[in-house]
This record gives sequence, structure tokens and C-alpha cells, in this order.
Amino acid sequence: MATDYGYDSGLGFPETVRRHRVPAGLRAPFEGRTWREFCYVLLSLPISIVMFTYAVTMISLGAGLLVTFLGIPVFAAGLAGCRGLGTLERARARGLLGLEVGDPEPLRMRKSGFMAWMGAVLKSGTSWRTLLYSVLHLPWAAFSFVVAVNFWVYGWALLTYPLWFWVFPAYVGQDGLQLYGDQTHHIYLDNPFEIGVTALVGLLFTLATPWIVRALTMVDRVMVHGLLGPTRLTARVVELESDRGVVVDTAAADLRRIERDLHDGAQARLVALAMDLGLAKEKLTEDPAAAARMVDEAHGEVKTALQELRDLARGIHPAVLTDRGLDAALSAVASRCTVPVQVEVDLPARPAPAIEGIAYFTVSELLQNISKHSRATFAAVDVWRVENRLMLQVVDNGVGGADVSSGSGLAGLAERLDAVDGILVVDSPVGGPTRVTAELPWRGERV
Repeated sequence: MATDYGYDSGLGFPETVRRHRVPAGLRAPFEGRTWREFCYVLLSLPISIVMFTYAVTMISLGAGLLVTFLGIPVFAAGLAGCRGLGTLERARARGLLGLEVGDPEPLRMRKSGFMAWMGAVLKSGTSWRTLLYSVLHLPWAAFSFVVAVNFWVYGWALLTYPLWFWVFPAYVGQDGLQLYGDQTHHIYLDNPFEIGVTALVGLLFTLATPWIVRALTMVDRVMVHGLLGPTRLTARVVELESDRGVVVDTAAADLRRIERDLHDGAQARLVALAMDLGLAKEKLTEDPAAAARMVDEAHGEVKTALQELRDLARGIHPAVLTDRGLDAALSAVASRCTVPVQVEVDLPARPAPAIEGIAYFTVSELLQNISKHSRATFAAVDVWRVENRLMLQVVDNGVGGADVSSGSGLAGLAERLDAVDGILVVDSPVGGPTRVTAELPWRGERV
């Protein structure tokens, strides 16, 4: 096995690339993945028999008892048992097939108690999908078991035939493995040529078996993922709940930042200004010249406080963005950057205010990072639309090395974009250049 070292273009760190000298087709019969998948197929038959028997027995018993009050509880118990077996199946697929499938939607009970639990089990789509899996998996497991075992056993038996063909003349009383026979004719594999051909056929079977088993387990992967995993709607609900949490945390962080900036900046200056004006008032009659100097200093403090308030308001949502759109707002941000920035905005119309605000905030944060960390001499901002997506790209010729996974401000920016179904991609190899691409959903401005 040869080992080469390259660079991961996304992170800028060296990655190990392993190149095997033995082709994949020859390695497959001896790889751990092949044996794990074969073990999965072997276990599927007895496990599916247990699941099928349990499911059919409980559902049939529940259907038969529907004329009494016991039918519904038996139904619920059967479905609950199927859910437990589904949990074991997900664990088996995760351990042997490496299939990462999430847990399905949990039971949602508005009240506590047995009746509420029973109603939740019966109304849960996960329960019925697990029941369907328990019934459908048995015929497929039997088919997979027969195919995999026959190919595996015949392949290895024929491949090793030159090692054990002597058993026939020594203990069975025939020349070799019988290929054909009737009352008058018998064909045995007993000469060197036939033994070699038999081993060659076994080799072909042995090399083909891992790929056949892999194809069989692909169907199992689909069944486990489709029937035992979460539905698309459930996954989407979980994603939206996570995004909602991110939005709430981001809004709370923004409010804390605004409060801190007001308290430490403009508010402190205004308090000092009030004290200076009070002192100037007291000295107005005693020392008019000193009072005039203090009023002049207070005037400067007023200007500084007003500038800080403008900067704070601009950071929240600048007026130029509302009045003139992204082109003018981003040009204003670029003019305050410490490096020359070329801005190009090519949009057929203005997006929705929320998307426009996020796009402005994203570019503003990226340009601040360039000013503080990149040591670049040039940067460019491009904004355009592709179908129903708003694309942003910020490029600089700095030192690179930016990484979203390092917990920096880029990680928070990625979370903010993810909360609105956006994407942030960072390409920043060590030594530069850095290219950050953001993608946002396009929602047109409401008229």
C-alpha cells in the first residue's frame, strides 16, 4: 500500500491519500466490510423470522380480539414491540453496514397514562412502518440468505478443490467431484485440467460474491432507511426546530451586543457629557472662559456619541440598505474596509428585506475579517442570482488559513445562514487566496 500526501483544498491541511497496490476486485473477499455485510445477511434470516412471527401473531391476535375490549391494547402492544425490534435493526445496520440512520419521530402524548400511550402508538406512522418492515423483510432476507450462502460456499469450495479432491478416491470411492451422472455415463472432475478449470470457476465465484452481497445489502439499506428511519417531514421538522433555536440565540446575542455597545459607548459618553455640562453651568458665572472650554469639549463629545450611534444603527440595518438596496449598501461597507474592495452586484430585482439584511450582514462580517486577519492587499465582492438562490462571493489575496470548524466567527456566520436554508463554503488554503461563497434562498421583495 502506497501513501501520498496532498492538500485538502477546503481546509489547507495535508491529508493522507492511500493507494492500494492490490485492485479492489481482488481485495474485496478479504476486506472487513465484506465479512460484516455477509454476517448481516446471515443474521437477517433468523431475526426476520422472529420479527415476522411476532408481528403476524400480535396483529392477528389483536384483530381476533377486536370484538372485545382487549383487541386495541393487543394491537398497541404489538406495534410497540415492533418499534423496539426496529430499534435493534437500526443498531444492527449501524454496526454491520455502517448505515447512519436517525431515530424516527418519538411518541407524542398530550397526556400521561396508558390510554394516552396506546393512542399515541396507534396514531404514530413510525409504528405502522415498522410493522410493514417486519412483514416485508422476511421474504427478502430468505432470498438474500440463499443467494449469499450459495455463492459464498460454492465459490470457496470450488476454489479450494485442488486441495481436497483426494477425499473422493480415498473415502467416497469415486474419482472426483461428479459433474454429471446417469445409469450409463458418469463425468468426474479428476484430471489436472478439469481440476484447474474448477478452481478458476471458484475464483470467479469468490471474486463476484462480495459485490453480490453488497448489492443485496443495498436493498436492506434502503428498507432500513425508508421504513425504520425518520421521514422527510420529521427530519425537516427537526431541522427547523434546530434552526429556530439558532435564530433565537443569534437574536439574543445581537441584543446583548447592542446593549453592551450602548452601555459602554454612547451611554457612557452621554453620562460624561451631562457631568461636563453640569460643571460648565456652575463655572459659567465664576470662570466664563473655563466654562466655554468645557462646553466646547462637550460639543466634541456630542459629535463622537452621535457617530457611535450612527455606527451602531448602521450595524443593525443601515438606512442606505433600505433606501437604495444591496449595491449601494455594500459599496458603503467596502469603502470603510482597510484594503481596496471591488464590488459588483448583478441582481434583476431586490430580494426580500430579511434576505437582503442577512446578505448585507454576511458581506460586512467577511470584510471585517479581511481587515483584521487576512493581511490582504485586494478584495472583491460579487453578488448575483442563480435561479432561486442568491449567491455571494468574497475573495481576497491574503494569507488564508480560514476554517469554519475552528469555532471562529465564520462558524457563527455559517449557523446564521443555515437558519434560513443558506450555505457557507470557505476555500482558504494556507498561503491564500481565500474564497468564501455564501448561498441564500431567493425570495422576492413584496410589493
